[in-house]
Amino acid sequence: MKNHSHASHSHTAKESFEPTNPERFAAAQKSTWVSIVINLLLTIFQVIGGFFSHSQALMADGLHSLSDLIADVLVLFANRHGNTHADANHPYGHARFETAATLILGVFLAVLGIGLLVAAAMRLQHPDQLQVVSPIALGIGLIALIAKESMFRYMLAVAKRVRSQMLVANAWHARSDAASSLVVVVGVAGNLLGYTFLDLVAAAVVGVMIAHMGGKLALEAMAELIDTGLDEAEVEAITQTLLNTPGVLGVHELRTRKMADNALVDAHIIVSPKISVSEGHYIAESARHTVLKNHHVLDVMVHIDPEDDLQAKPNAHLPSRPQLLAHLADRLGGEDLSSCHVVLHYLDGKVDAELFMPLLLPQQLATLQLRGEEFVRNDEYFRAVRIHSS
Repeated sequence: MKNHSHASHSHTAKESFEPTNPERFAAAQKSTWVSIVINLLLTIFQVIGGFFSHSQALMADGLHSLSDLIADVLVLFANRHGNTHADANHPYGHARFETAATLILGVFLAVLGIGLLVAAAMRLQHPDQLQVVSPIALGIGLIALIAKESMFRYMLAVAKRVRSQMLVANAWHARSDAASSLVVVVGVAGNLLGYTFLDLVAAAVVGVMIAHMGGKLALEAMAELIDTGLDEAEVEAITQTLLNTPGVLGVHELRTRKMADNALVDAHIIVSPKISVSEGHYIAESARHTVLKNHHVLDVMVHIDPEDDLQAKPNAHLPSRPQLLAHLADRLGGEDLSSCHVVLHYLDGKVDAELFMPLLLPQQLATLQLRGEEFVRNDEYFRAVRIHSS
């Protein structure tokens, strides 16, 4: 297999925190700190305001804002550690810190949402205990709605600019927060109009929305952690890029797996069996760099095949070069091959040999060629032997 090893680099303590993508790191840090400040203020006002205004929906939305605050802290942690350079223990980098943070966030949101839903459902079983909320809850709800929608638009623009899936997820989380705040506003308004149960209904709806978002984030993160591949269209695009590389005759066993915002790719490419090892290596390197240049891929490993090994007979049973040369010399009548340049082609379960022998007379060359043609007719190893005078 053609393995591409990347030299490890030693970093000082300061250098270990240098981001691999400074622009993405800076943008993520800034947008996340903006979100932290907004969510901290919203949590305080919504929870305290909901408590004193007797609005369960507003308190639920306040807990939602608290979950966002926790999510933002996780994003900061993941952004810091996920952008550090690869090291000996993490040769592919630390990008899956983002994935792990997303999984933790998703599970937390799912549990929180289910808890809010259960609490609201239990309170709805006692309609005689329902209270009319204070109008201040409506004002706080409207402020929260405007703040969260504005935050969504800001964070999504940043996420798309730096191409960060985690920031995209966090932005859409802010949009779901805006939707939950809208539900709260409707529920509180309905309560003030005399439909007291609507405040708890709104709290239950917020719980469902939080649980749904959490479950979705957790499932997506889990899919990445178990090495889910890229979608079919992207795999086909990468395959076509490899096929367009000069010297590549075919592609098979192309595998991908997601790595945060990037992907890891490994593939088998077919090259001519008659070219040199160095030319095959050059073709593999060209294919690798072309994929890295044209696709959002972290690394590519290319295996060189002289034939389609999914269809051709295996060659692993064939003897090694020293054994084959001894066998070949014996079948050619004890010929001394020590001064010959011999090229062996392991193809389709047999071996094709090319011998470049120095200073052969025409009659000697003809005799050896005849011997070669005769013995390969029933030889267990060789399919063809070609002899050249050099």
